[in-house]
Parts: sequence; structure tokens; C-alpha cells
Amino acid sequence: MRIEQPKGVRGSLKWIQRSVAERWPTLEAPILAATGGAALRWRSPLAADSFAEYRDEAVLGLVGALHLAESLHAFWPARGPQWDALATTDTGGIVLVEAKAHVSELLSPGTAAGDASRKRIDETLGALAERLNASPRRADWADHFYQLANRLAFLDFLRRNGAPAWLVLVDFIGDLEMAGPSVPETWDAAYQVAWHVMGLPRRHALTPHILHVRPDVRPHA
Repeated sequence: MRIEQPKGVRGSLKWIQRSVAERWPTLEAPILAATGGAALRWRSPLAADSFAEYRDEAVLGLVGALHLAESLHAFWPARGPQWDALATTDTGGIVLVEAKAHVSELLSPGTAAGDASRKRIDETLGALAERLNASPRRADWADHFYQLANRLAFLDFLRRNGAPAWLVLVDFIGDLEMAGPSVPETWDAAYQVAWHVMGLPRRHALTPHILHVRPDVRPHA
């Protein structure tokens, strides 16, 4: 699914569009260092593509993994994660970006899926929690920090199907208009709470493939 977006005028929509278009080194350099690539090709959001964001099978088509479409349909119901940005590296790496400009964006609502889809989501997230050695006393991922959970699930799906994917959590610093964090430590604390509520250990099977990138918007304001 392709979802056109307006040109961002504030918050994470504005900054992810600008940082991609202007190829900020503070965005790209950490990604390349983690993935072992030498160059990134941004697939979205692009001005020439109406800043569209993508989800489901359309994501696979953009990043060269369309052969996994049938497996994805079996893995997750339609209307899965909608990615703020997507990129590929010169070495074939897949970059999945979730961007935020203020801490409250972490507090996503639970899934609104119907009964049949909710059952499959619960089963998928439950199996993922077991693989990641999450605490049995964790909060229900379909209701708490669901956005983080479904991004982890998509990353896990790609990795288990042989696709070299990374989840890049882009947490902008210095967005004063949105009362966003001015130092990286604020984001560190917010994610520590999220992982704790989700019952995730400090390190798990997906940890090496999750990257926190903290571009400072103030030099670009």
C-alpha cells in the first residue's frame, strides 16, 4: 500500500522528509556504519513520489524483497506497519525507519484489528516474545507499545527469511516547537521504560539489528 503524505511542516514528518532529502550525515553515517554499507539509496519519503509512505507488500517491492510477499500475507494481516522512511544499501541491506520528534510519540495506541486479525497478531507477537526471551509478566504487546512491537515483528520476519534488514529508530533531538528532547539521554530513558514494559531483556536476538540514530535538528532549523 502506498500512502501519499503532505510536505511536513512540523514534527517528525517534517524532519524525516528534510533529513532524507538533504542527506544529513547525522542520519546516514550511523546507518552505514551499522550496516557495513558505503552508500544509501532512499526509497521513501521522496518529494518526487509525493512523500509517500509504504506498508505491506509495497514495502517488499521497494526494498527488493517482493519474493517474500506470500510469506508476509501469511505472517501478518493487511495494514501492517507504515514506515516513515525506507532505504537500501549498496551491499543489499534493508533499512526500515521509524521516526519521532518527541517522547509522547512512543505512546502508540493498541491495535484496532478485528477479531480474526487480532488473533493472528496476538499469536505472532506471542511467538516473537518467546524468541526474544521476554518476561511472561510483560504487558500485552498488542495493547501497549504496539507500534514498537509490530516494527520488531516486521524486522524479525525479514531476518528469519534471510533478508538483511535493520530497524532504525530515528529520534530527533532539539525540536523545540514540539517540546522534543534536547539531549540523547532523554530518549535513552524513554526507550528503557518501553523495553521494560514490554518485558524485553537488555540484549536479545534482534538487538544487533536495531539502531538508534539521534540527529539534532537545531543546525537545520
